Amino acid sequence: QGLYSSVVCPGLVMSNMTYRILPVFLWKLLMPIMWLVSGCPGCVCWTWTPLCSSSQVWLFKQKPEYLDSLVKYHSCTTGLGRCYVEPRKMDVDEDTAEKFYQKLLELEEQ
Repeated sequence: QGLYSSVVCPGLVMSNMTYRILPVFLWKLLMPIMWLVSGCPGCVCWTWTPLCSSSQVWLFKQKPEYLDSLVKYHSCTTGLGRCYVEPRKMDVDEDTAEKFYQKLLELEEQ
């Protein structure tokens, strides 16, 4: 029916909302560690500004029929500040997913 679904992760976006989670002095201690981790392939994805939360925008620009439904798209930033989207395979059992989808179709008919 032309309906597609994808999973995205904006990463940890450093914004005014983020700073309210912990005291400012603690963020100042954590920032160098987070900066080092951001350049580590396969590590948690960090984005330094809301503008780098690019997975949503990137996903919007893609043709949905070409996307892998078993992939989660992460917004990431390199240690040098370059933003990119990284696809990561989700740990999903395809048989269970198909059964779940069929059950949803049954519920929709009811």
